Amino acid sequence: YESCLLPAENKPLEMSVLKRVKELLGEVDASTAAKHITLVDCKVARILGVSTEMQRMMGVSTGLELLTLPHGHQLRLDLLERFYTMSIMMAVDLLGCTGSTEERAALLHKTIQLAAELKSNLGNMFGFAAVMRALEMPQISRLEQTWVTLRQRHTEGAILYEKKLKPFLKNMNDGKDSTVMSNTSFPHILPVLSLLERGTAVGEVLEPWESSEAGVDVVMHHLETARTIAHHGEIYKTTAETKLLGFQERAEIHEVFQTEFQMRLLWGSRGSEGSQLERYEKFDKVLTALSHKLEPPVRHSEL
Repeated sequence: YESCLLPAENKPLEMSVLKRVKELLGEVDASTAAKHITLVDCKVARILGVSTEMQRMMGVSTGLELLTLPHGHQLRLDLLERFYTMSIMMAVDLLGCTGSTEERAALLHKTIQLAAELKSNLGNMFGFAAVMRALEMPQISRLEQTWVTLRQRHTEGAILYEKKLKPFLKNMNDGKDSTVMSNTSFPHILPVLSLLERGTAVGEVLEPWESSEAGVDVVMHHLETARTIAHHGEIYKTTAETKLLGFQERAEIHEVFQTEFQMRLLWGSRGSEGSQLERYEKFDKVLTALSHKLEPPVRHSEL
């Protein structure tokens, strides 16, 4: 992996690189960032940029079909890794905003706009779910002053998040999705990935079907959806091409949204090769420390 932003060897969360990433993300609006994310997502999932040679090796024409098959194991792992790494990087961007509460609320607003852009304009449910996961992390959701400021200064963003985006994601996870296929470039495949790779997915929370009364129905719905998705790979590909038509990517921003870059940024050139579970557990502690630094927890003695 050759990088134009990272040195050959780097430590986890190197300040100079983090600063550059922050600058780059600050330079682009939500729409441009969403297009960069969608382009990389679709290439990783083999929705876009699939050569005839790759199709021959996969034995099917798109990654959306491959990920439902036994030999799609590595692709499923790559996509799960991408999902978690992307959400952690978005959380680091938010928690690394150590300026005023107003600045942090503005960045939170921009992140909500990014989620909305991925969902509504680009139809990228994979990217949307990753950004939403960052926003829903306990380390972000506990920042009370930041959320209060968001509601005061960016009321429409706060309402959009609470009333539209959160319920929409919950419905998709519960198998009550209302997405229109013709507008989707990358469908919501996360439940299927978690189902098929239960042992390797990060066991941080119960999946919706493990706790709900209608567990079996939800699982059946997701498997049925997977079948539909696999069957309609070409439709998603055409939609993705249409939505990204004429889009000029910027090399540095493109790199920021690549999984390899994010892994190196978060865990360093050595740490990124360690076991997945250990890496995520370590980082959870880092995020908690960053969060507590921004808004220290109230001690019971002060209440």
